Amino acid sequence: MDMPTPEQAITSNRHAWDESARLHKDTATWKAMLAAVAYPDFSCLDPTITRLLQEVGIAGKDVVQLCCNNGRECLSLFGLGARSVVGVDQSRAFIQQARELADVSPHCPQFIESDIHHLPEPLMGQFDVALVTIGVLGWMPDVALFMRQVASTLKPGGVLVMYETHPFLELFDPRAANPMLPASSYFQRDPFVLQESIVYEGQDSIEGPTSYWYVHTLGSVISGAIAAQLQIGHMQEYPHSNREELYDQYEHQYAQLPLCFTLTATKLPV
Repeated sequence: MDMPTPEQAITSNRHAWDESARLHKDTATWKAMLAAVAYPDFSCLDPTITRLLQEVGIAGKDVVQLCCNNGRECLSLFGLGARSVVGVDQSRAFIQQARELADVSPHCPQFIESDIHHLPEPLMGQFDVALVTIGVLGWMPDVALFMRQVASTLKPGGVLVMYETHPFLELFDPRAANPMLPASSYFQRDPFVLQESIVYEGQDSIEGPTSYWYVHTLGSVISGAIAAQLQIGHMQEYPHSNREELYDQYEHQYAQLPLCFTLTATKLPV
């Protein structure tokens, strides 16, 4: 099978995410979120990322979340004292959902539809903190280019805060007959070609638009940050899963896998 160019993969992934938004709209989770975001202290952030954001300090800061999905995490940042929050995502359908949630919320984030690789000029060098959370890196064909784009949004001295799935988990197929047996290479460069809809709330997989999922080693993530003039200040790995419930089976093993990680990196002055 011929692999797509990065531009083709990005376009296909955008279409897949637009379709995904429809699947996540008519759910009990969406209805509950519409009610929950009406409260000023709403938060969907788990203790790991909440603690890290508190340590970095976002009170009174300007924050951008890159690949913000439906904006629920953007709204959560106000409860930690963020002065302003901008969410960016390439999916028009998810940006629309984010605006619907913001209409209910007492907070006023800004949401921008944009491919992360072609960010609008007004976002450049404007933020104290850039947040990247679970399930973003796998959709990026070029992690070094992604890191440069992230860095471009930060003021000198601004901080990238990342909370991601550990790439080592990509070796395993949770639906396999033996899900504990490695099923692919950690060093796989060609993307996984997915033919099912993107769902992350425990729904059964269904046929959907083609999308492409890339595996980036932890070394390539760190090297990409360094090359983007970001100075690593913190990196920690954890044994808990922060992705779909299907991956919970990898927790609490005698031979425990690293399942997620956090990273912070500061933009160096020019």
